[in-house]
Amino acid sequence: MVRPAAKREAVAHLREHFQMSERRACSLLAADRKTIRYTSRRPPETELREKLRDLANQRRRFGYRRLFILLRREGEASGINRIYRLYSEEGLTVRKRKARRKAIGTRAPILVEARANARWSLDFVHDQFACGRRFRILNVVDDVTRECLAAIPDTSISGCRVARELMALIERRGKPGMIVSDNGTELTSNAILKWCAETKIDWHYIAPGKPMQNGFVESFNGRMRDEFLNETLFRNLAHARDLIAAWVTDYNTERPHSALGYQTPAGFALHLTTAIARPAARDESSARRAIAQPAPIGANDHRAPVVAG
Repeated sequence: MVRPAAKREAVAHLREHFQMSERRACSLLAADRKTIRYTSRRPPETELREKLRDLANQRRRFGYRRLFILLRREGEASGINRIYRLYSEEGLTVRKRKARRKAIGTRAPILVEARANARWSLDFVHDQFACGRRFRILNVVDDVTRECLAAIPDTSISGCRVARELMALIERRGKPGMIVSDNGTELTSNAILKWCAETKIDWHYIAPGKPMQNGFVESFNGRMRDEFLNETLFRNLAHARDLIAAWVTDYNTERPHSALGYQTPAGFALHLTTAIARPAARDESSARRAIAQPAPIGANDHRAPVVAG
């Protein structure tokens, strides 16, 4: 009990129910007797309270500041502190609504068939050499098999370079059904847009500032950072290329992946290929599972943030 009003109520309770004297009750509560005996001399301000209640009923989402402005327009001379006190005493405090994030468009899942090359994800990860010079790594991940299809390190990777590397990857592995990336300048360049138009590949951009919508490659980047980049010192670009290529091979063929039942990505891809080749023995639940998460669909099919994952 800190407020004087609470102490007055406590003293009154002790005197009424326990027949204590005022001196004894104040001593137990560590209250000053002058504070307990004090009687407010403020006027009841009935008219002002009624005005305030009427305005609050008309403007139910207005706080005391806006109500104070309305009262001032009607000629009320009371200050804002008095209005706030009456506002609190009348219990007119407005409950603050929690803000909700609104999705862009309609939220709908993008279903991806459980097969290799159904969807690829792209993203960049950064590191530096022993001399302090920074370099980038372009990672390409198959969202279904979790394979790292490419990890291309270089000091500079332009949109034209990304298009060339993807074309080389398609010649080696086959055409993907969809590609997902963020809105980086290299991935939204004219070279990429022209390449998509020529190859007729669907390229989806995630919403700006929403890396979780590209979660497969982001998860891969985290594993790469934690297990490899933070543990390795690169002398130069050639050294980095050799070590990264060896780590990617180990990741695909040796490292068990928890999301795949602790199979290796290459082993899981082989299992999918075998299941597709034998439709009778195919596991329907595995073949039709949804790989992507529900995501908002943008209005523009080319540059708008159309979420996939």
